[in-house]
Amino acid sequence: MSDHLSKLFKLNGKVAVIIGGGGHLCSAMAEGLARCGVKVVIADKNIDAANRVAKKLRNLTTGVMACAVDVTSKDSMQTLCDAVIKRFKKVDILINGAGINAPTPVMDITKDEWQAIFDSHATATLFGCQVFGAHMIKRQSGSIINLASVSSGPPLSKAFTYSVAKAGVANLTQNLAREWAPHGVRVNALRPGFFPTQWSMKHFIDAKRQAAILSHTPMGRYGKPQELVGAVLWLASDASGFVTGSLVHVDGGFTCMTI
Repeated sequence: MSDHLSKLFKLNGKVAVIIGGGGHLCSAMAEGLARCGVKVVIADKNIDAANRVAKKLRNLTTGVMACAVDVTSKDSMQTLCDAVIKRFKKVDILINGAGINAPTPVMDITKDEWQAIFDSHATATLFGCQVFGAHMIKRQSGSIINLASVSSGPPLSKAFTYSVAKAGVANLTQNLAREWAPHGVRVNALRPGFFPTQWSMKHFIDAKRQAAILSHTPMGRYGKPQELVGAVLWLASDASGFVTGSLVHVDGGFTCMTI
């Protein structure tokens, strides 16, 4: 049985680029991939955070690389891609997980804030897919995993721009899945529920909102970052070889809940 599972989910020797890899969720994904023998590239605007994650992972896999990247710049994405290919010769897996948020009331959202949040999610995902997707199309192989959200639709209160951007990520994922399936490149998205950081607990979630979230989540709790790893390993591996254009819910049942 273990041999069968090893063959089904074989990832050893593959190369993964995790954009936003210094963050709360993507660092857990990076660790999960590293534990499977994947060479991991931790790319983040915050190079100190990327280096911290990379240092932790160097005893888990034979190849770890930390890089700074500006996800709102296609040129920066291309520089990252070139550096990864120079070192590892290929990219098999791309995770687009960068992004920012703000709890600004809708009537107070400025153009600059709107653009910054939208660019950090939707535009950054487009640039990542364009740059690394071109490499994957050339190789006729690859798995791209984008990060959508339960706020992709119906939208989430207090996260107006974020919800619009995540809806764009979900739509972009399905568009690219259709376009690139003939080239052997699969494009899927995770749709996480609530995996709060200390920042989001401070700025988004007070006692009343927490009660509303947990009462709408059949499992009655928040998710743990490690609980996204199984879905990532599945989407990254050949075990999901016929899966593309999917939005994979990992949300404790949040999106199946009504009354």
